Amino acid sequence: MAIKEIDCLYEVCPIPLLKTMKEMKNMKVGDIVIIKANNSCVCENIGEWADKNNYEYEIVELDNLDIEIYIKKTR
Repeated sequence: MAIKEIDCLYEVCPIPLLKTMKEMKNMKVGDIVIIKANNSCVCENIGEWADKNNYEYEIVELDNLDIEIYIKKTR
């Protein structure tokens, strides 16, 4: 299992989603990507996309208004 990180701090949609989609194409089943962001629309867009693609994901809100989104490639 590999863990990849994508820094999307201060980026607006759809850039974080596009970066996530590109990274997921290169990952193997069981790998995890962590998206670091600070824009709430990133959570909505990536969450909707993950739901549609049946990926497991978790959104963690940090103290400083930053967000980490963990997505596991399941297929």
